[in-house]
Amino acid sequence: MPLFAMSIGAFGIGAAEFVIMGILPQLAASSGVTLAQAGLAVSAYAVGVVLGAPLLTVLTTRVPRKPLLIALMGAFAVANLATALAPDFGFLLATRFIAGLPHGAFFGAAAVVGASLVSHDRRARAISGIMSGLTVATIVGVPLSTLLVGQVSWRWIFAAVAALGLVAAAAIWATVPDTRGAIAATSAADEIRAIRSKRVLLPLVTGAVGFGGMFAAYTYLTPILEEVTGLNAVAIAITLAVFGIGLTAGNVLGGQIADRAPIQGLFAAFTLIAAVLLMMFFSMSNPVLAIGGVFLMATSSSLVGPIMQRLLLDGAHEAPSLASSLHHAAFNLANANGAWLGGLALSLGMSLTAPILVGVFLALAGLGLSVPLARAHAETAVPNVKASDLVTAS
Repeated sequence: MPLFAMSIGAFGIGAAEFVIMGILPQLAASSGVTLAQAGLAVSAYAVGVVLGAPLLTVLTTRVPRKPLLIALMGAFAVANLATALAPDFGFLLATRFIAGLPHGAFFGAAAVVGASLVSHDRRARAISGIMSGLTVATIVGVPLSTLLVGQVSWRWIFAAVAALGLVAAAAIWATVPDTRGAIAATSAADEIRAIRSKRVLLPLVTGAVGFGGMFAAYTYLTPILEEVTGLNAVAIAITLAVFGIGLTAGNVLGGQIADRAPIQGLFAAFTLIAAVLLMMFFSMSNPVLAIGGVFLMATSSSLVGPIMQRLLLDGAHEAPSLASSLHHAAFNLANANGAWLGGLALSLGMSLTAPILVGVFLALAGLGLSVPLARAHAETAVPNVKASDLVTAS
């Protein structure tokens, strides 16, 4: 039950992060902004995660985990309710930023708590169970919101996300035990000192750039499927569910690859992402190829997550909370720059599929950054940390 309670929070956070992609056209129309400007709502949340993950993790190193999880979920709920009530687009951007602040800190704390509640040989399943909420959000929550936005205002969708946050806070309060004494306390200085090496910084930079390839395409996927592919609302919702299934499959496969050959797997993943996105750029007018491309885009992109977390924890094994939160920060920075660069291409008058081409270049940039990353990790012996124990969604 404690793991399920925290997975409810993960589901709410996943919905808040990804639901915006499915309702972007309606949000733009009701707010009186262009599609490219509406994409800033994706970037605003991601920037909140990027700043909040390390800041809140460091500031709360001495705070007991249970009250911290409850407080983070409460803040998340209030921020999403404010988004639902936003009087104008500028206020909406501010509330999206605030809603992103608790994201990384929640997952960092939840992973540590989940691991402390079970025996050593069950930690992987505990962490995976919590993070499954993110996967369910991409398979169920996002497609469902895409269907509902045709029947109700997008504001009700964010109100529902806020309600999920409150439910999660209540469930954590009722089921998660006090872990003081079960979790070793660390100081802010210890956490910061452990993540200053290039073996930590290079994976963060590489993930923030290369993973942006997926987000450049995914942010604008709904209008592309509607206007270029010609899918109706039901078919778009099914396609978004296919994306979630691909994300899950790639996440599991990525954990297996990371256990065996993380560096080689990273090179292969970015190469595959670039190739799939290039194929999508030329084939989105064909419904079968478009849906197949979406599945392959999700699968190839999610290979990167477990590999990056393996490399991060290898480089900062003495700072697990901060490393875990920075993992989410890096991938949300990818979210921010992918959405912004894709929107920039649209604002320059390029075709609606131009963000997919932007994604190709970001994936290739990630491939290039993998070269110094590989050198940095080859310089020092790598501790025996299993990535399959740490499979998570971004």
